Amino acid sequence: MRRSWLPAAALLAFLGGASPKAPAVKDPGAECGKRPVMNELEVGNRIIGGRDAQLGAWPWQVSLQICHPHIREYRHVCGGSLINNNLVLTAAHCIKNYRDPDIWRAVIGLHHLYKDNSYTVKRQVKAILIHSDFQLGTYDNDVALFKLVTFVKYNPYIQPICLPETSLLSDETPCYISGWGKTKENGQGEHILQEAQVDIIPLSICNKFDWYGGAISWNMICAGSESGKVDSCQGDSGGPLVCYFPNVTKYYLIGITSAGIGCGRPKYPGLYVRTVKYRSWIDSHLLNKTISVSIQFVLLFLIAGRMMLHTIL
Repeated sequence: MRRSWLPAAALLAFLGGASPKAPAVKDPGAECGKRPVMNELEVGNRIIGGRDAQLGAWPWQVSLQICHPHIREYRHVCGGSLINNNLVLTAAHCIKNYRDPDIWRAVIGLHHLYKDNSYTVKRQVKAILIHSDFQLGTYDNDVALFKLVTFVKYNPYIQPICLPETSLLSDETPCYISGWGKTKENGQGEHILQEAQVDIIPLSICNKFDWYGGAISWNMICAGSESGKVDSCQGDSGGPLVCYFPNVTKYYLIGITSAGIGCGRPKYPGLYVRTVKYRSWIDSHLLNKTISVSIQFVLLFLIAGRMMLHTIL
């Protein structure tokens, strides 16, 4: 069960008794944030810790891979999220010194990291766009886009994720992370895509002295658990933090896996880029804006968008 950060009575007092409104969809024809092979009626009772994801559970999940010259094969480096049929959103720190798009590829529709399916799609990368204000020291503006050489054709296992325009959530909103990263600090990565349900932790808590001590900016989200039992880790960087809104039966890309102190440490939850903060930057590079979606929900807490990078390199 998800943690409640504010008593219901206090929430109603703040809202004057108002009830949540359904998201206003800018483009009603957009089918972003859908999971065709999953039963969304089960979403409220999914996971508490981490586990193997079901086939097709996260159809926007991307594996970003580099071809290492000395071994002449591709290796997973970071995750990403498919936001339309030729753009993948990820974390800027994933690129590091590997800015040549020719050595990268994006693999979509992947479940087992080294076993393709009939619906798995591999695309070379045409261009890598890094936010001009990205700061490696603070991980502020840790955002990048991979533009694919050829377009991706959607299928039940490959779908785009919706992008939010506001960052207002309720404490009943279920949120999830996914990736092929390590399942414990200094551990090994997983071959099967992993998933976990996380709590969105208010910055007022995350910035406490015995937590991150005020180091977290409003461009970030803290997500995980106070105990550290649920977290992202190396290899998960750039991957999605998504939340499900039953009013419109869609998922939205609320955050991008970025950094943090260690993995799974108490009071050091994962840090995620607050996607909504970068909508203007993302939109300036979109060729197809049919996935633009507006979320207007009740204000319960403000989310903002890891010090150990969650990339395998």
